[in-house]
Amino acid sequence: MNEQTATRLKALRQRMNDTGTGLVAIAPGSHMDWVLGFHPHPDERPCLLLIASEKETFLMPALNAEGTRAFTDIGFHTWADDEGPVEALQAALAAIGAETPGLVALDETMRADFALLLIDALPAGTRRDFTPATLGGLRMRKDSAEYAKLKMNAGIADRAMQAAFSAVKPGMTEKDLAAEIRAHFSSEGASPQFWIVGAGGNGAFPHHSASDRVIEEGDAVVIDIGGRKQGFPSDITRMAVIGLPPEGYGEIHTIVEKAVQAALKAARPGVPAHDVDAAARKVITDAGYGDYFVHRTGHGMGIDGHEPPYITATSDTVLEEGMVFSIEPGIYLPGRFGIRLEDIVILRENGPEILSSLPRTVHVVQV
Repeated sequence: MNEQTATRLKALRQRMNDTGTGLVAIAPGSHMDWVLGFHPHPDERPCLLLIASEKETFLMPALNAEGTRAFTDIGFHTWADDEGPVEALQAALAAIGAETPGLVALDETMRADFALLLIDALPAGTRRDFTPATLGGLRMRKDSAEYAKLKMNAGIADRAMQAAFSAVKPGMTEKDLAAEIRAHFSSEGASPQFWIVGAGGNGAFPHHSASDRVIEEGDAVVIDIGGRKQGFPSDITRMAVIGLPPEGYGEIHTIVEKAVQAALKAARPGVPAHDVDAAARKVITDAGYGDYFVHRTGHGMGIDGHEPPYITATSDTVLEEGMVFSIEPGIYLPGRFGIRLEDIVILRENGPEILSSLPRTVHVVQV
């Protein structure tokens, strides 16, 4: 077992002890990646990493055992297609002393059939929870290695955005610009993950997909992009205008920028996430555009592009040093344009550090 996995299992077991959790069950995916640095091939065959107070083991499909063994020395309880997983699961639970865990924390992303298989194997009355109080809580606080990868990816995204600014011009389509963005991510060895390009009225749809719509003089263009390298993602949104901006653009860009600044000021260790959302929302509401800010202020980011903490009006998550999340207020005027400004931050002792180095000022294309 490598040092990182040993450290993370120790921290997880401390959380389990603090919360009275007797078993944490993790399926192939980002939770397993965080603990082990890898995950076996995910398919319909039940595969679970089972972590109890002192021991851990795998329920492992025999088909995947040989390929997985090269990555871990954790014990396997294998099962074959012609026998099914039930007996192997019971043996795995017994091997780690988790036949009666009292409280089991389920990986909230696992397949429902995996979850039901495990629940059926545990005694009636076993309490169930998901991972926010245990594994999820640990994942929200990034260590220095995670920060370094997120910072690296933010730099790649900055340069992809600058490539978009250099390429955007009237007469090209949203899809044309998206292709330039993808090409830049690929040129730096990053896998393109998403490329929202919304020109004119399309910018009023926060999750618009790049289309065949031709970018025209007078358009405001929302550009929201992200890539992934070395297991971690990026996410940034900036604005471009083609020639003279549409009527009212400058005023609304200023309002959104002030909302970003208010959220940055509010984000401090010990502050509930909903206070950060409220700070951004108040600026936009006081300016008369509250009905046009139609989404949360932010989302966490780590191995997953969207993960806790979520910066919403209803989130009671108390922010802690080391948490990484977006701040991305927006105003969306149907049929006219949208403006969103997004930065990823890591929370430090004295407030947020922005990972991007790219100003939030609008890029103006001269025509």
